[in-house]
Amino acid sequence: MYKLFWDPGSANMAPHAALEEIGCPYELVLVDTKSGQHKRPEYLKLNPNGRVPTLVVGDRVMYESAAIVLYLADKHREARLAPAIDAPERMLFLQWLMYLTNTVQDAFMLYFHAEQAADSEAARAEIKAKAEKRLQAMWATIDAALAANGPYLAGAAFSGADLFLHMLSRWSRNCAKPTSAYPHVRKLVELVKARPAVQRMMAQEGLTEPF
Repeated sequence: MYKLFWDPGSANMAPHAALEEIGCPYELVLVDTKSGQHKRPEYLKLNPNGRVPTLVVGDRVMYESAAIVLYLADKHREARLAPAIDAPERMLFLQWLMYLTNTVQDAFMLYFHAEQAADSEAARAEIKAKAEKRLQAMWATIDAALAANGPYLAGAAFSGADLFLHMLSRWSRNCAKPTSAYPHVRKLVELVKARPAVQRMMAQEGLTEPF
């Protein structure tokens, strides 16, 4: 039995959807970040970073959203959330999953939490604006890659990396240029959005459009 600590619309979306894709038993444990539950001692014992998601498997604890997706994909090969180790598409799957978490998600952290990088309002506004420009360039890069090798990030077949992109796409909904402005990214998001497992995840987290 897996136990996933989560907060609606947060970085738990991709692992949550992966668990639904797998179809195995799991328990959701809500962590209300607005009230500061993620900073309480009992939660910090699980995840000292004070973030969601956290995955508990028996007496083992794991955090970092992309790592959880990769773990679940490799643990449950039957769900086909990742290409086989020796498949050529595996390179693209790993490349894009790491790019999304290391580069795109990092830019979103500055976009949403500029106060962690600057004290003055003017500096925060500049950081947020620059982060948004960086995001636009990243989405353009992904869009071009999908145009050449899509419709999914790893090519012809869906993978857990697409769940991660779907999650980050939703985070873009209030940006000046959200992912819906990029045709191939939008097409991928629509494909992921139509998956029953993703629809169940969205319903369980109480999330609606826009993406």
